[in-house]
Amino acid sequence: MNLPFDGGISHYFKEDAPEDVRAAVKAAGKADILNADYPYDHRWKRSEYEEALAALQIELVRMQSWARDTGQRIAVVFEGRDAAGKGGTIKRLRENLNPRGAKLVALSKPTDVEAAQWYFQRYIAHLPAKGEITIFDRSWYNRGVVEHVFGFCTPDQRARWFAQTPEFEDMLVNEGIKLIKIWLNVGRATQLKRFLDREKDPLKQWKLSWIDVDGLAKWDEYTGAIGETLERTHTDVAPWTIVRSDDKRRARVQVIRHVLSQLDYNPHDKAALAPLDDKVVGGPDLWHA
Repeated sequence: MNLPFDGGISHYFKEDAPEDVRAAVKAAGKADILNADYPYDHRWKRSEYEEALAALQIELVRMQSWARDTGQRIAVVFEGRDAAGKGGTIKRLRENLNPRGAKLVALSKPTDVEAAQWYFQRYIAHLPAKGEITIFDRSWYNRGVVEHVFGFCTPDQRARWFAQTPEFEDMLVNEGIKLIKIWLNVGRATQLKRFLDREKDPLKQWKLSWIDVDGLAKWDEYTGAIGETLERTHTDVAPWTIVRSDDKRRARVQVIRHVLSQLDYNPHDKAALAPLDDKVVGGPDLWHA
């Protein structure tokens, strides 16, 4: 089988991965959680997950009807470690919503024109109008982490971005947009296992990029950049919610429950919006757990 990027992920696993990470990947069973620090040992049972998810799908449809009727504008920002499950979580969040009122924004590399603009400018065009929901699959937070780790921006550009981000988000909220920021996080062994699975699956190889391959050796650099970004952009107006996603099933349900809990829609099913699991979802303190 021809592997993408000359089998760079497999090479890293065999030659360069820390021994404890390699051992965790090799020893993992199908339902095991690879991250020893995760609060659960095994993946959530499929039957319980699907029951909870089905109830939440109904709530999401109710929420969208409320947003349309009231004109509420909603922007949900998804960020996180590579292979943390952003795409799968977003899919479950929007799969039963009316796409005319719930759009996904996943911008590619800036064009020459966009690179010459104010950094936030290309995101503004995608902000929600009245009654709309916009889901950002990565966002203006690229500058805080990926661009910094790979040297795609200068220290001065990043410093200016840090100064402007809280002000930018404050303007969005003051304008009436409900801004929800979610950071998905996984352990190192979990991330590597998911990359290995993608590398050998022809239907998922498209998810990989050379940044994923080169980024495997930059775990510590990513950790430092993420920690700084969360610390400096977590505000009362636009707080971060951290979700530990080593178990995708728990993460998806907790993310949807969190999003719905931030919106004052009615009617809603209190049973579906069960209390959030503070072992899996919480504020920036959970990042350090």
